[in-house]
Amino acid sequence: MIIDPIRRIPALIAAEISAEARQVAAAIELLDGGATVPFVARYRKEVTGGLDDTQLRTLAERLAYLRELEARRAAILSSIRDQGKLTDALEGQIGKVMTKAELEDIYLPYKPKRRTKAMIARENGLAPLVDAILADRTQDPAALAGRFVTENVPDTKAALEGARDIVAEALAENADLLGRLRTHMKSVGRIAAKVVAGKEAEGAKFSDYFAHTEDWSKAAGHRVLAMLRGRNEGFLMLDLEIDADAPRGQSPAERMAGAALGAAGQGKGDLWLREAAAWAWRIKLRTSLTLDLMAEMRERAEAEAINVFARNLKDLLLAAPAGGKVTLGVDPGVRTGCKLAVIDATGKVLETGTIYPFQPKNDLRGASADLARMIRALGVKLVAIGNGTASRETEKLVADVISALPDKPVKVIVSEAGASVYSASELAAKEFPGLDVSLRGAVSIARRLQDPLAELVKIEPKSIGVGQYQHDVDQHRLSKQLEAVVEDAVNAVGVDLNTASAPLLARVSGLGASLAESIVAHRDSVGRFNTRRELLKVARLGPKAFEQAAGFLRIPDGKEPLDASSVHPEAYDVARRIVAACGRDLRALMGDSAALKSVNARDFIDERFGLPTVRDILAELEKPGRDPRPSFKTATFAEGVDDIKDLKPGMLLEGTVTNVAAFGAFVDIGVHQDGLVHVSQLADRFVKDPHEVVKAGDVVKVRVTEVDVPRKRIGLTMRKDGGAAPAPQEKRERARGPMQSAPQSSGGGAFADALKGLRK
Repeated sequence: MIIDPIRRIPALIAAEISAEARQVAAAIELLDGGATVPFVARYRKEVTGGLDDTQLRTLAERLAYLRELEARRAAILSSIRDQGKLTDALEGQIGKVMTKAELEDIYLPYKPKRRTKAMIARENGLAPLVDAILADRTQDPAALAGRFVTENVPDTKAALEGARDIVAEALAENADLLGRLRTHMKSVGRIAAKVVAGKEAEGAKFSDYFAHTEDWSKAAGHRVLAMLRGRNEGFLMLDLEIDADAPRGQSPAERMAGAALGAAGQGKGDLWLREAAAWAWRIKLRTSLTLDLMAEMRERAEAEAINVFARNLKDLLLAAPAGGKVTLGVDPGVRTGCKLAVIDATGKVLETGTIYPFQPKNDLRGASADLARMIRALGVKLVAIGNGTASRETEKLVADVISALPDKPVKVIVSEAGASVYSASELAAKEFPGLDVSLRGAVSIARRLQDPLAELVKIEPKSIGVGQYQHDVDQHRLSKQLEAVVEDAVNAVGVDLNTASAPLLARVSGLGASLAESIVAHRDSVGRFNTRRELLKVARLGPKAFEQAAGFLRIPDGKEPLDASSVHPEAYDVARRIVAACGRDLRALMGDSAALKSVNARDFIDERFGLPTVRDILAELEKPGRDPRPSFKTATFAEGVDDIKDLKPGMLLEGTVTNVAAFGAFVDIGVHQDGLVHVSQLADRFVKDPHEVVKAGDVVKVRVTEVDVPRKRIGLTMRKDGGAAPAPQEKRERARGPMQSAPQSSGGGAFADALKGLRK
């Protein structure tokens, strides 16, 4: 009998995430009750046994899949039962399978279907012919077929073709055979791409795949997506080659199909059955299974691409903030001028303007004067320069102006990926109703230097430009995973309740867009929040939302000191008992490491809060409101190296990692074209995953190994030996064409720009 899904699912997930079934069951109960992953990970450690956010995200994803599987299993059992064909053995077989593909294989013979050739053959009385061939393999099937010639079956050839249709359908519905064939195809299959005749010139960007083959099981995700795009655009043909060199009728797949019929002898019946099985493989089985495996390969490639995007997005969101300082944002431009915006420490716009230092106006003197005046008059401490067109020229202009000032602000090149998307958005129009669209981009650039997380949450994650092939993958799955990344990042850092924008508040556990708008409206009409408890006065914000959100919202300098920390209000009593035991005032104790380290956490465990929560409270009291993001650091671009033509092999440069892919990392070295550090050049040791070494936003030192100006490709190394000769795999990756070329820095750098010409 089938195991109850309620007991089966926790056990299955537990094995996958290295946990116990009771932990998974507890987490499922919390998630089903409306709790969010960040809340469960942070504040319900005792309940789940300490499952972290990564485990919980995997748990939630697998839970959805397994529940869909169980629902489909129940529907299939019901369908077969209604047909009166459900046996105990079949029910047991259905109950054991754990993938949707296996489940559908078993259901095939019972699945309602349109009228098939096999059905017509049976209606014409040809099923007994198949039985006769199977019963006596020594008989000549052609002789047997003569007895079945009727008005609807004009001759023996038609009879044998009908019998073959019946045999082929039986093989196509044999779950055991399908499983073995699928396994075989996965192990020996090779993806083969070739150019569509006459499309060579038009599809030149896919030229590296005009005659390309590789193992299905090892095909890298980025190459798979490139080939699929080439096929979708009409330039490539794709096929899955199986036993391509085997003689007809002798391939392992054909032999498997024949074995399923028990056709091992040399009788005429065996020969006919083997030929029928080979025909079934070529015409039916290979086609349907190839479609399945191509879909699986695409899903695998999409999952890889989505995971790469998610990891890069997380790194970008959790990049070091420069902090609350007066900042000048500069959105570089040539003909339309450079847009300027100065914001105060809280992000409020103080002044905007436009300067025209380049062609056609060439007002270098006026531009310099305007920059100097704004910096001096408004006390600018940071200058954020977008990395788009004319970025390095603008940086030089700013550097010249700063050099003549007594108080020199720090200048930083900032990724402007998504700034134009935000500028034209409804949110930006609402935030800056009287500000020109072009100037909103300068504001965004300035704000993302102060606090990348707070500003980037306003932009659709797919527009931030740190992914590969994001327009080619399942958009629902991509959006869901990226939204989870943003949610985890926001809640890991925490949010200032009195200054956060509605888009930032919307990402806080338990809130969402509607409650975020209500919080901002309440703040605007009543004034700042003095305690977390005042949240309960916000319209439509009830106890459940308060429970989920409160611990992630901060109130610096409020009435309750603990409101500035990540200690949840439900645990304030524990914190106060710790304070009382230390004999100190709460404000005086917060931050006193020596006093807090002398406390025994076990002394404060009670029936509700265990050791994990007490330890978290002690850690938070020791460093209240700590920010998990790294300290701010920026790359210094080399003087006189402004263009790819300025690069020479051997140059040692500093740059910022803009994107990390499966085959390496892209680095912005200030020449409007990101260089590629292949995975083999990331370290003096073997590196399997580039994320082991670098992440988006890291400042790194690289050495130029090769420069290809015509193709705009820059080879870099981080190895101490200066980069040995490229390994064979590196050479292959570099020869993959425009889909894998080093991207331009303008508009955010990274893979997004490498693919700019392909995303139409």
